[in-house]
Amino acid sequence: MDQLERIVGLLRETVRTELLGTYLHGSAVLGGLTPASDLDVLAVTRASLEDRQRRSLLEGLLEISGLTSTVRPVELTVVVQSEVRPWRFPPTGDFLYGEWLRDEFKAGGIPQPGPMPDLALVLTMAMAGGHPLTGPRPAEILAPVPHADLVRASVASVPELLAELDADTRNVLLTLARIWTTLATGEIKPKDAAADWALARLPPEHRPVLEHARNLYLTCHYQDEAWSDELKARVHPHVEDVLSRIDILRRRQA
Repeated sequence: MDQLERIVGLLRETVRTELLGTYLHGSAVLGGLTPASDLDVLAVTRASLEDRQRRSLLEGLLEISGLTSTVRPVELTVVVQSEVRPWRFPPTGDFLYGEWLRDEFKAGGIPQPGPMPDLALVLTMAMAGGHPLTGPRPAEILAPVPHADLVRASVASVPELLAELDADTRNVLLTLARIWTTLATGEIKPKDAAADWALARLPPEHRPVLEHARNLYLTCHYQDEAWSDELKARVHPHVEDVLSRIDILRRRQA
C-alpha cells in the first residue's frame, strides 16, 4: 500500500461519515512530484474533529510521513466546509500536519483549529488540480478564492519564510519566487516554473542562488543538498531584491 492509500485509509477510518472529500494539491497537481516534494493532501469535513480524532490522525501521520529516499513528507490540511464556503478571509483551518512540526507533535502537541491564511493557496491549488482522492470534484464543495485574498495569503507567509531562510534555503527561495510570480500573474505555478519566470526578470547577480535552488528541487533529496560559501553569501542580497519586487506589487494591488 502506497503513502496516498494509507493517508486516505487513515482519514476514512478516523473521520468516517464526516469526511466530504480528500484532494491532492501542491506539486502533485501543479507540475508533478520531484525527489523531495511533499505529498500535499486537503481533507474537507462536515464538522470539526474531536480530540480523539486529532490524536488518531496525528499518530497515524507520524508513522506514514518521513524524510527519506523512500518515504515522502506528508502535509495534511483538514478544513470544515462551513469555514470556507462561503469564502471569507482569513479562513480557519481545523488540523494541520507537516514534517516541520514533527518535533512539536512528538513533544505532546496536538493540531488545533486556528486562522490559516495559506488555505487560500491550498484551496486554489486543489480546485485547479481537480484531483479528488475521495468525494466529488473540489469545485462542488469549495468556493473560489478571490485574487486579492491570494495576494494577502501569499504576503502573510513572508515573515515565517524569512525565519527559516538559513535552515531551509532551497524552499524559501523557491517559495518567494512563487509569491512574486503569483502577485504578478495571478497564477500559482510549480516551484520550478515560478523560478524560471523569476530568473527571466532578475538581474544577473541575483540569478545564481535561485538557479541552484531550482536544480536542487528538481534533482535531489534534502540530505544530498549542498551550498557553496560563494552561493550562501549571495542568498540574502537575492532575497532583498525579490522582497522589494513583491512589496511593489503588493502596494499596487492593495
